[in-house]
Amino acid sequence: MPESTQDELLSLSRRLLSAIDRRDWAAYCELCDPTLTSFEPEALGNLVEGLPFHEFYFSDEASGDRVQSTISSPSVRLMGDCAVVTYVRLTQRWPQNGSPTSAATDETRVWQRQHGVWKHVHFHRSRVS
Repeated sequence: MPESTQDELLSLSRRLLSAIDRRDWAAYCELCDPTLTSFEPEALGNLVEGLPFHEFYFSDEASGDRVQSTISSPSVRLMGDCAVVTYVRLTQRWPQNGSPTSAATDETRVWQRQHGVWKHVHFHRSRVS
């Protein structure tokens, strides 16, 4: 795979995590396909389809904590107009009234090139035990 495509997909994945950390709904929607699907701990084993479920976590009522995510051990697999990006996400959180914490999740992000632009179409996120 051309290095530039791998770099582009990792950059998009970092932008996506940054949008999540900053609770930037507009940036998140720009990167995601409206039919995004996911399996994630918050869905309690259910397949989530579309963006409305995720929008809740971007609301003004969500935490005002400082949050930063780092991608560790990334792997990119290109399959034509689709790509799978896997990594461990290290999330640092500093609550307004508390001590900093860190957590890790295993993440798989599926990207699809649509009309020349990569869109995030599916993800699976699991907590690391």
